[in-house]
Order: sequence, then C-alpha cells, then structure tokens
Amino acid sequence: MGIVNIDDDLHDQLRRASKVSCRSINAQAAYWIKIGMLCEASPTLGFTEVIRREMDAAGVEPHPLTASAA
Repeated sequence: MGIVNIDDDLHDQLRRASKVSCRSINAQAAYWIKIGMLCEASPTLGFTEVIRREMDAAGVEPHPLTASAA
C-alpha cells in the first residue's frame, strides 16, 4: 500500500462524495478508481452497464423500483 498525491480540490470532492455515499474517503477513492478502471477497460459500456455487470458477477439480484401511486 502506498500514498497517492492528489490535488486539494479533488480531495475536497472525495470528502463530499464520501459523506453522500456513506463511505470513508479512502473507500470513496478506491471506488472511483475501480469504476474508472472498469470503464476504461470497457469503453463501449456506460456506467450503469458496468455496475450491472459487477452486481451480476457478485451475485446481487436487485429488484427494480416501481412507481408509487400518488
């Protein structure tokens, strides 16, 4: 494991995003790195498809949301 130098602005964005996603700053950075690597490896796929494939590979079966009656 090593230390990664990132710009202060990006660190601030990581801190803010980590609060929204309930992750530590390090976990948020790792998530962004992993997703970025997957997207670069599969440039024809969109973010949603990359996530769907990762969920499938992990055996996660999310149920689609349905519109609630007003």
